[in-house]
Amino acid sequence: MNRTIKYDIPKEFSGKTIEQFLRRKGYTNSGIVQLKKMHKSILVDGTWKRMRDVLNVGQQLVVCIKEEEVENKILPINLPFVITYEDEDVVVVNKPANMPIHPSIKNYDNTLANALMAYYEGQNFVFRCVNRLDRDTTGLSIVAKHSVSAGILYQSMERREIHRIYYAIVEDKIHGDLPDEGEMDFPIGRVSHSCIERMVDFENGEYAYTHFWTLWRGQNRALVKLKLGTGRTHQIRVHMSYIGHPLLGDGLYNHGESGAWMERTALHSKALSFIQPMTGQEINLEIDLPEDMKRCLKKGENGNEVFY
Repeated sequence: MNRTIKYDIPKEFSGKTIEQFLRRKGYTNSGIVQLKKMHKSILVDGTWKRMRDVLNVGQQLVVCIKEEEVENKILPINLPFVITYEDEDVVVVNKPANMPIHPSIKNYDNTLANALMAYYEGQNFVFRCVNRLDRDTTGLSIVAKHSVSAGILYQSMERREIHRIYYAIVEDKIHGDLPDEGEMDFPIGRVSHSCIERMVDFENGEYAYTHFWTLWRGQNRALVKLKLGTGRTHQIRVHMSYIGHPLLGDGLYNHGESGAWMERTALHSKALSFIQPMTGQEINLEIDLPEDMKRCLKKGENGNEVFY
């Protein structure tokens, strides 16, 4: 999508080049390279300039982002979803359950990408998801609206500057076995015979860190809050299963009878905080639990266990 951003040059940047200024604003190498390729993407006081040109105090720098990539492989399909936050550079979606993020061989018309392509149809939108969620996982997912914001947000993810809070309902069959608080830093790697499944692998796995707090305990289950320090595939599901408390409804890592409680993996991306890529504003978002997880927390032997 196209975007125009205006900056008034302060005294401390007088004598600096345009590229130096933009780098201080968080623009990535790839973003600057793309701007160099765009026709008249940099204007100073209405005149086209190059990245090496020098700025003076009081000038107005205008960055004109023109989306040149074309997304023609993802079908626009009208699907239900909720937008939690949106501005000119980013949209944050509350993703429903049973919706993959990106199309694949068996899922080419039922994904978040399809839904957003339909929502932004005619606006030269290219789908760039920053924090991907599993198909069954509900909640907050960030999508960049143009290439420059995408580059900055990807870099923020790599630097662990996007903070994510998840809620999960896990098995807790032995009272007191699940700590009130815990940290897990078990490395995670692929299962050799599977392209999907992951496992704790102390020899070949990648570092993964998860911090959790137990918020509520009920009949054979507990509600936990989790904060990710890294973003490995299936990280929460693998870590909680490894310590003996797999997520309810998780057909891949929980082989018990948790399906009686949940028909999907009981995991929800509940809160996000990040720096808006173009303005530097801090964005803090939090949403409620989905209805199926609320129902699970209300279920009890006598119907009297209520968290929500």
